[in-house]
Amino acid sequence: MTDRQPPRPGLSGPALNRIYDYSLGGKDNYCADREVAIEAFGSFRAARLLPRENRKFLRRAVRHMLDEGVRQFLDVGCGLPGKGNVHEVVHARDAEGRVVYVDNDRVAVVHYQALLHAVPNATAVYGDVRKPHAVLADPEVTALVDLRRPVGVLMTAVLDAIRDEEDPDGIVRAFTDAMAPGSHLAICDFTDEAMTPAERVCQDRIITEAGLVFTSRTRSRIAGFFDGLELAEPGLVPAPEWRPDRPHEPATGWLLAGVARKR
Repeated sequence: MTDRQPPRPGLSGPALNRIYDYSLGGKDNYCADREVAIEAFGSFRAARLLPRENRKFLRRAVRHMLDEGVRQFLDVGCGLPGKGNVHEVVHARDAEGRVVYVDNDRVAVVHYQALLHAVPNATAVYGDVRKPHAVLADPEVTALVDLRRPVGVLMTAVLDAIRDEEDPDGIVRAFTDAMAPGSHLAICDFTDEAMTPAERVCQDRIITEAGLVFTSRTRSRIAGFFDGLELAEPGLVPAPEWRPDRPHEPATGWLLAGVARKR
């Protein structure tokens, strides 16, 4: 959606991780991040709801995988810690469950490492989703995650940062090919199908001016990430409508979410 090169994670400008953190009421953000978030809030009603839709889906997806017997998780593009982190959801059910957080923002990784210093069976590593084989071969990943057994791969806030020319389908396929039968993939990704033309123009302007990389996709493109897997009911739906466990606000329609099992 922008011709700019992906910004290197750091503090020189706004970053999606920190914009997301501010939108959730976090404190690990800076003025540049808040300025972009506030402009988005003023331009789109959906902007305030999107991070919560994503975060709540993440927790429900993890609980579903736990119900299916999965006890090890790889959270790819984890972002900054917040409330109800994956390891907290997992360990509330099974203290022996294993969780690895992966992000290419070293600040996010350091925050998780500090949070996890006394938490067994969980760690955070620096890694780039664009290099899936390197992530899967990382010694800290392989120390906790046994790919010969079912694993839950979570990609709930990362594919929007991958350009189509960077082969997101190949990236997802590298993870699913490595997963054992019984493993699950959760995806929550942005779609622009519910946006008006004026909203698309406004979104593109904000993203371009902020120097961010952000990609919205059609339903069919997002559904393609699950090729070869068995989608759990209710399929690929707006994030709040994926197995809701409590009343929720009407879905923005800007996030599609699904969970699929590898046979």
